[in-house]
Amino acid sequence: MSIERRTVLKGTAAVAGGAVLGGPFQGLVAGPAAALGAPAFRALRALPDERDGVVRLHLPEGFRYRSFHDTTTAVVLDDGTLLPGRHDGMAAFANEAGRVTLVRNHEVNAPGPAFGPVGDHTYDPMAQGGCTVIDTTLTGEVEEAWTGINGTQMNCSGGPMPWGTWITCEETVNGPDVGADFTNVSNVPLTQPHGYIFEVPTTGRSDAEPVTHAGRFAHESVAFDPRGGSLYLSEDNFGFPSGFYRYTPPTSPMQTRRLADGGRLQMLKVKGVDEAHLEASQEKGARYHVEWVDIDDPAPTFQYTAGQPAPTTNNAALVYVGDQGREQGAAHFSRLEGTVYDNGVVYFTSTQGGGAAMTGPNTVTGYGNGFGQVWGYDTRSETLFLVYESPSRQVLDFPDNITTSRRGTLILCEDNVDDNYVRGLSRGGQLWNIALNRLAGRTNDEFAGSTFSPDGHTLFVNIQASRGMSFAIWGPWERIGV
Repeated sequence: MSIERRTVLKGTAAVAGGAVLGGPFQGLVAGPAAALGAPAFRALRALPDERDGVVRLHLPEGFRYRSFHDTTTAVVLDDGTLLPGRHDGMAAFANEAGRVTLVRNHEVNAPGPAFGPVGDHTYDPMAQGGCTVIDTTLTGEVEEAWTGINGTQMNCSGGPMPWGTWITCEETVNGPDVGADFTNVSNVPLTQPHGYIFEVPTTGRSDAEPVTHAGRFAHESVAFDPRGGSLYLSEDNFGFPSGFYRYTPPTSPMQTRRLADGGRLQMLKVKGVDEAHLEASQEKGARYHVEWVDIDDPAPTFQYTAGQPAPTTNNAALVYVGDQGREQGAAHFSRLEGTVYDNGVVYFTSTQGGGAAMTGPNTVTGYGNGFGQVWGYDTRSETLFLVYESPSRQVLDFPDNITTSRRGTLILCEDNVDDNYVRGLSRGGQLWNIALNRLAGRTNDEFAGSTFSPDGHTLFVNIQASRGMSFAIWGPWERIGV
């Protein structure tokens, strides 16, 4: 989520309901992390950054970390790219040199010249977001880095594909055919419609071709089900109800090793309930059988005159795709964020889920009255269940990015306006702290892009801010239940 949106949220959410559990996390109980009986070895302590000895994180005993690509000062990549900030969603892949390749989003908004070299990997030369690709050691020593795609906008999160690519998501519907967004900056300079997903390789560069049939909306993240062959997509529509989507490509990506355009987009609906208010606090044991409704016009473009502000408002464009589903009874969620696939289940977060049901849009403080929910969707039984709901800001405050460890622990990144943590959610029912941001004067900068190296040795994570940076964190994960 952009910093402009985050600054309005402090003190606005109502108290959420109790925990509701299902699936492999059955039996979870919500409670303050400090009250869950965390043993001493899980206690966080100030630790020096191996890059320069400055304390930037608090971590458990036995852990070490190194920061890299810190844009507090200028960073120039190997291809001449001046590294942008706003480091956001990210995934780690094994490479042939025995190191790790990271593909990392940069969530930059507003029209302006694309960062890095311009070429076939540039979607819109007047958009400032994109992805960088980094070859690094397990301890955060960068070997090589370059621009993977540029000319996109508001690249928030995405998801790794099992065939070894990254899908990056634009969390916007800006374009020359749409009026200004919440920043009130004109979209006239843009040359392409935005609000799509793109595939980025770990070697070379993207062809910058959007997967348009996967929808034009405020994309947040994706997770692919290799058994069912569908891509699941979350929407973070700040002031309006968000949807949970499924895109089925026309050919099997597991065979073609590419996510093809031209497939079918659908939106989740609770069976027997039209427009279920899943943004509201849920009863304990909540579980829903679902069905999927088709989106007939997933990639709209709107009439406009070049060089003039478009008559279609940004808000109208933001709800255009989702309204097609809601007219058929699709469910309401609050600001869906990170997604991750694990053993037949897609887990995803709802940043402001919980609390009282919404009675309409809220473009000031956001759609949702709670402190966050974690949902699971069983792809085989087509069942949706609530994994966790935060009862208060002190327990869990606005969960955003999500990933899993090799042992199945869910890793949550917080995105609030106070202290931000990386937290673990165990199968045994505990919520505990893994890392705390202690950047000088910037302790409310959010964590984003959490991803483990393929061997589970290192957790890579970003600070999403104009002065962004990435961290490599390693240590005795098994000892702390990760």
